[in-house]
Amino acid sequence: MTTILAPEDCTTMAEVRAGVDDVDRQIVALLTRRFGYMNAAARIKPQRDQVRDEARKAAVIANARAHARDAGIPESVIGDVWETLVEGSIAYEFVKFDER
Repeated sequence: MTTILAPEDCTTMAEVRAGVDDVDRQIVALLTRRFGYMNAAARIKPQRDQVRDEARKAAVIANARAHARDAGIPESVIGDVWETLVEGSIAYEFVKFDER
C-alpha cells in the first residue's frame, strides 16, 4: 500500500501521482453521492419540466466559483468544471425521471 503524502511533503513525482490518484478516487466517490441526489430529485419532482432549473444551475456554479476563489484556486477552471458537471447532472436526471 502506498502512503499518500500531503502535497507539501511530496519530494518525488511518484508521490505526487499517488496523491492525485487518491484525490481522484475521492472525487469519484463524492460524485457518486452527488448523482444519488440527482436520483432523488428525479424521484421527487412531479413534472419533467422541473428537471432543468436555470436559476438553480446559475446559483450552483456561482457557489462553486466562490468556493474556488476563497480557496485560492482558479475560479474560471472550477466554473468550467461545474458547468460540465451540472449539465451532465441535468442530463442524468432527465434519464432517471424518464425511467420512473
